[in-house]
Amino acid sequence: MAGWLLLLVIALAATTITYFYFVVRSALPQLDGSLRVEGLTARVTVTRDAHGVPAIEAQTLEDLFFAQGYVTAQDRLWQMDAMRRFAGGELSQVLGEGLLEHDREQRILGLRATAKQAVGRLPARDRSYFEAYAGGVNAYIQERRDRLPIEFRILKYAPSRWRPEDSIVIANQMVKDLNHGRFKDVLAREKILARLGPELSADLYVNRSWHDRPPTVMRESLDQQNHSVDSDQEDNGDDDAGDDNAVTRSTGPSTGTPVLPDPAPINGSNNWVVAGAHTVTGKPLLSNDMHLGHQMPNLWYEAHLRAGSLDVAGVTLPGTPCVIVGHNQRIAWGFTNLGPTVEDVYIENFDDADHYQTPHGLERVEHRFEVIHVKDKPDVALDVRSTRHGPIVTELVPGEKRQLALRWTLYDGLRMPFFDVDSAQNWEDFRHAFAQLDAPGQNVVYADVEGDIGYQATGRIPIRVAGDGSLPVSGADNAHEWTGYIPFEKLPNIYNPPSGIIATANGRILPDGYPYSISSEWAPPWRTERIYHVLESGRKFSASDMLALQNDIQSESEAFSAERFVYAVDHAAKPSARAKQAADIMRNWDGRMLPSSAAPTIAYRARAELTRLLLEPRLGAAPADPKNHEETLSWQSYSWEMRSVWLRNVMLHRPKRWLPAQYPNYEELLAAAVDHAVNQPEAPKELSSWRWGSFNAVEIRHPLLGKIPGLRSWTGPGVREQSGSGYTVKAVTKHHGPSERFTANLADLDQSTLNLVTGQAGDFLSPHYMDQWKAWYEGTTFTLPFTPPAVEAAKTHRLVLEPGK
Repeated sequence: MAGWLLLLVIALAATTITYFYFVVRSALPQLDGSLRVEGLTARVTVTRDAHGVPAIEAQTLEDLFFAQGYVTAQDRLWQMDAMRRFAGGELSQVLGEGLLEHDREQRILGLRATAKQAVGRLPARDRSYFEAYAGGVNAYIQERRDRLPIEFRILKYAPSRWRPEDSIVIANQMVKDLNHGRFKDVLAREKILARLGPELSADLYVNRSWHDRPPTVMRESLDQQNHSVDSDQEDNGDDDAGDDNAVTRSTGPSTGTPVLPDPAPINGSNNWVVAGAHTVTGKPLLSNDMHLGHQMPNLWYEAHLRAGSLDVAGVTLPGTPCVIVGHNQRIAWGFTNLGPTVEDVYIENFDDADHYQTPHGLERVEHRFEVIHVKDKPDVALDVRSTRHGPIVTELVPGEKRQLALRWTLYDGLRMPFFDVDSAQNWEDFRHAFAQLDAPGQNVVYADVEGDIGYQATGRIPIRVAGDGSLPVSGADNAHEWTGYIPFEKLPNIYNPPSGIIATANGRILPDGYPYSISSEWAPPWRTERIYHVLESGRKFSASDMLALQNDIQSESEAFSAERFVYAVDHAAKPSARAKQAADIMRNWDGRMLPSSAAPTIAYRARAELTRLLLEPRLGAAPADPKNHEETLSWQSYSWEMRSVWLRNVMLHRPKRWLPAQYPNYEELLAAAVDHAVNQPEAPKELSSWRWGSFNAVEIRHPLLGKIPGLRSWTGPGVREQSGSGYTVKAVTKHHGPSERFTANLADLDQSTLNLVTGQAGDFLSPHYMDQWKAWYEGTTFTLPFTPPAVEAAKTHRLVLEPGK
């Protein structure tokens, strides 16, 4: 009987797989042969390499971007549609009322409304390029109307026509992902300041460290700047200890990202460039790995674009024209998030429902009426009110009663500089192009074939009458208004530094004495410090050395914590047997975040417990229902990118002001943190079997197909152990990590390397759906040829778009 049941299950599975194969196969783009498309004025040739990466050649830029839109839609049409719906607040229409809260937030923030305004402000040249790209997407939609990707069939809808505003709303979402979202933490900080007072709050919201490595400051100057800081010398526990924020305790407040009961370190990107004096070829090497949230298919789409004098290769953002990061014939560039403070929260005083106070008397609010279509449900009407500062966002903050308006640089317009970036030929062209990048503010590193290297901070960053955007302020007066933006020429930059090394990793970029406030919250310095440590070793580097650094898993910060915990357990009065066992495991750990290691997990958990033990007596216990997290002030309300610097200060300098009353000294406190960490329900009986790789496993699933049992294992890598942490150069957490790994070799651009997380294709039956996963997961990479593949060698992957009649 069991045998018959097994055969029946196998037969049903085979039938299901066969059905899906033919249904999905009919939706796959056919990449061979030729095709006539209305809208082109000249012949366009598209050839694909062994990984499906297209090289697109056209006679005009309009035809080039038309073809880019068409080819990207071939591989990523459903992803593109999902991205514009996600950004515009239009998911409920196809996924139902479960996405209504998300759509309301997007409509209140006005990403689609802002995109529509941006289209009207586009220069004629740029508008023609966006329209050409949209024309290519629409040509593909029209051609495949009866053979759409399987996601459209499952959800029973078809994509609408692509418009230039769709490209811009996707760009707006990238701005939101990188330069937005801290306003809720501004409000949490306001509560914490009221509860703790200025001294303890200043400790918590430290915004610099002697470990910082601003890219425009040479090592010798940095040593002089940090001379007055007591660095890592341990003290006797006096409150006047020279901790990392002793020199800046009066700096303005800041913001952060939510800390969980087990706080995940802040993720971030890396970029660096080394001059020829440090390379085996005598020419620069430039590396970039942008760390973002994982998705399936992966975020970026590789392409090589050629038309006239334009010849550029790298990663593109599906739904938008141009290359975002990569190289052309002369220069290469790469990004990390600058993290500027470009939002302010204003408390508006309303006289009635429609009027609010200003220095010039009462003004009437503006209304923007939105309609959200909901699948199988009535439409939802939304009245978005805006003051002179921006939309009222009170609804987005659970428990908030005040009328809060959000001012955001996005609302002042978004210029797209990549048409000029892609064709830049030298440092002057490069800086001229990036002077137009309004948002998201980025750290950009530069190299060229002549051997020059450079760095430029970018983005519109407000100058305020007072404050730095880190606390809510009154909107009834002009005491905290914006008076303009920091001039581009005064943003930090450097060209051919004597050291021949430039690196950024989201940390503080400002030298002492810089006259403007750029960010009220920098990322911790650990990745930046590690990158410089390796690059300043005196070696001559190759491209493979750059990849090795991108995959570096050494964590000085977490190794420091382990040492402190071991010392505390060794000197505590009566540590538990479990705490002693944990200390022995951490005792000889070298700081590498290896998947098989137990020490990183113990140290990580102990840090989380130490944070709770320090903050819970002062801010309260976490609410039992996580839904009440935002409304209830608790120890979990503290969210700060440099929280690891605060914790390091406490562990090192042991200030009396932070020692909880129930502990006689810091040894007992830290030993208790270890004890709590190893006695949690999920801790294994044998602590040495606790694996960091499974604790910090990466999880990547297709958002739709990954929920279908028969397709789940086919449509994404699933859950896999991984090395590294949020504080290593290989910055990884469960849902975030390197979205690409790129190294430009300026000695031979054909030897530049680039790989994505999974692959080029969005269709899971394509051979290029996951053919890059193994390289990403194992830390290897592919060569990105600058010369397009020969047509003869890629005959079956050749697509020719000819002029329509």
